[in-house]
Amino acid sequence: MHAYKAPLRDMRFLINEVLDYPAHYATLSNGAEATPEMVDAILEGVAVLCEEVLAPLNASGDKEGCHLKDGVVTTPAGFKEAYAQFVAGGWQGLSFPVEFGGQGLPMSLNLFKSEMMGAANWSFNMYPGLSIGCINTILQYGSTALKALYLPKLVSGEWSGTMCLTEPQCGTDLAQVKTRAEPLPDGGYAITGTKIFISSGDHDLAANIIHIVLARLPGAPAGTRGISLFLVPKFASNAQGVVGARNAVGCGSLEHKMGICANATAVLNFDGAVGHMISEPHKGLEAMFTFMNTARIGTAIQGVAHAELSFQGALPYAKERRSMRSLSGKKDVDQVADALIWHPDVRRMLLTQKAIAEGGRAMVYQAAQLADKMFNAVLENDSEAHDRYDNALGFYTPILKGFLTEMGLEAANLGMQVFGGHGYIGEHGMEQIARDARISTLYEGTTGIQALDLLGRKVLLSTKGKCVRDFTGTMLGLARKHVFARGPMGTMARSLVRRSLQWNMLTLRIMLRAASDREQVGAASVDFLMYSGYVMMAYFWALQAEKATELLASGKGAESAAFYTAKIQTAEFYFARMLPRADAHYKAALASTRSVMQMNSESFQIA
Repeated sequence: MHAYKAPLRDMRFLINEVLDYPAHYATLSNGAEATPEMVDAILEGVAVLCEEVLAPLNASGDKEGCHLKDGVVTTPAGFKEAYAQFVAGGWQGLSFPVEFGGQGLPMSLNLFKSEMMGAANWSFNMYPGLSIGCINTILQYGSTALKALYLPKLVSGEWSGTMCLTEPQCGTDLAQVKTRAEPLPDGGYAITGTKIFISSGDHDLAANIIHIVLARLPGAPAGTRGISLFLVPKFASNAQGVVGARNAVGCGSLEHKMGICANATAVLNFDGAVGHMISEPHKGLEAMFTFMNTARIGTAIQGVAHAELSFQGALPYAKERRSMRSLSGKKDVDQVADALIWHPDVRRMLLTQKAIAEGGRAMVYQAAQLADKMFNAVLENDSEAHDRYDNALGFYTPILKGFLTEMGLEAANLGMQVFGGHGYIGEHGMEQIARDARISTLYEGTTGIQALDLLGRKVLLSTKGKCVRDFTGTMLGLARKHVFARGPMGTMARSLVRRSLQWNMLTLRIMLRAASDREQVGAASVDFLMYSGYVMMAYFWALQAEKATELLASGKGAESAAFYTAKIQTAEFYFARMLPRADAHYKAALASTRSVMQMNSESFQIA
């Protein structure tokens, strides 16, 4: 089993050189304390936690899994102690308000932390990760009383949170939610129903678990317009946060899963459990989207994390394992065979992993700046700015979640492939990465759901293509500076110009077709999302190559010349070997819906 090493050099490259986070933080009302020294200290501290505490538990936690006995759920050996260290370090409250015990730093710092924790041990990262969405939801929609009682404990990490949407009869289609909420004389509600697939749904890490639950009031309208949102604690507590009697919510079973085995994915039974309404009656789905969008960005990080971890496992193996001779002649002349890394196809796989991890990281870090600005607008009570940044982030979210998880899964599978048969057995840990990565394209909305959100809601309905035009305008702004240049930057710039025009043309053609063929959006959506992802990542690779080229030319990057050169070379690989995939998605997105829809449903049979 290989050891995880936090990719601090690449993180600092993006934070300090490409995206200029110091200047970004200077514009935020809560960014004054996020000095370069403070940010670096946080990165170093999280790296130690991840490398020395969380990563060593990744394989053992996967092997042991969680246990349910007599209604009590326990996590794998070492998890409880690791969580105690996490809480003692104050890591949960990094980006939450000081008034509730947090450190009040920008949201992006929490994202940097989550990326490292996720790569080190994704199953562990999910426990505090679900709490983040819970906190955000209560912050935005909870009453003053709910905030005062629950946020200090959640922000400290003493208590944790969950998101309870899915039921046995429905997943994404929340219009089918049946869980009931009956009003109680004291103003509370009795919640009754069953929720399934609840990540971190029950465990022994925190003293209390706060469930955010979708349910229906008596006489509520049918469909999504009749859903309300409730806070349901595992244990009741007094005004001082002292835990008391067990609420009527219990773990019926733990799911038997392909991966993330060290995270307790629970079936929760609510049998008249006492809950409190969040937001307004019948407006629960709107409030829940605060939680869901947090979870979707978190899942996008999973794609980056698994790509990074798989690359870190595959690279040393490719340098150490020997097989055959290079086609261009012996490389390791003193050895019985050449190292795998001399073979072009192995390099293709490694470069693909590297391109996904580092390109995806840049995409997520840019989105994190939008999240910072959106939250800053809330602090400044600037609704216009909030809506502007929320809309911009809304365009990123389905691309990040859908595209990066698909690419992270590809990177995880490539890591196994580099190992050959050794990748398929548990000894090296590569197959665990692939198993853990598989869920990322499914939960918090499948890739198909993200694609419909992107094309149907964000691109066509909400903005009539403006979000694509705005982003391609940014692409053209970068390309114009280098379009007549020679060398790699000129080649990339000209490619960006072509892709900018093509992306807008694709959007327009789908929009026109959808006017007469209502199935067009559904048939084209996944290809449109994947096309968008490849082109967006191309922009971020060009952005990194531009900065690396600039630093090398100025002489300022002499001490990191190998790092910057590798950046440019990886960007060249991406444009030459990965970006052409977008052409296939472009063509498929414009194919007639007839090829998908013409077969009668009865004709779908096992021959």
